[in-house]
Amino acid sequence: MAQNPDLAPAALGFRVKSGWAMAALVSGSASSPKLLLCRSVLLSDPKVPESKQPYHGALERPEKQAAASTARLRKVVSSAAEESVAHLLNQAADAGCTVRGAALVVGSLAEPASLHNEHIRAHALEGQLFRTVLEEAFRLRGIPCTAFLEKTAYATAAVALGKSVAEAKSVAAALGNSHNGSWRAEEKLAALAAWTALNHRHL
Repeated sequence: MAQNPDLAPAALGFRVKSGWAMAALVSGSASSPKLLLCRSVLLSDPKVPESKQPYHGALERPEKQAAASTARLRKVVSSAAEESVAHLLNQAADAGCTVRGAALVVGSLAEPASLHNEHIRAHALEGQLFRTVLEEAFRLRGIPCTAFLEKTAYATAAVALGKSVAEAKSVAAALGNSHNGSWRAEEKLAALAAWTALNHRHL
């Protein structure tokens, strides 16, 4: 997807959850970011309820059936993520912006195969899936996308932005002043991720 040099640069940030994500679109600069939108987006299909936790349903099934089920549900998740990203990019264009980067805040980056408990491994596989389908949607459009952990999100962003952790928290909180709705941890982290991705520094 070609970026339009005539449009203002912007970035998308996500707090990735199970089957959905909070997404934020931010433009501006490191010193003066501006929130353009913040809303939840689907990473699953409400018409296919099990797509919200595609690996959990496989736990009680024979191996062959489990593999077929997760393969089908992975496609559902990938399509939902693709549709959500496409819609967000269209909204950015409508707002006069071109998205030049994206960042994801996730709960874990653990390798699922290293986890021995089946239930915990299913959670890890789902987290990995919801993250990677978003990364792939941006990669196919030539838009850089990175992921970082929730527990160190503010410290990571502070280093990338050349700010203190306190400054990063203050700006993330202040970005909600223009938002018509709640401004909880998910919204703040999505905006923080977008603000960080906008400024083209390595996380």
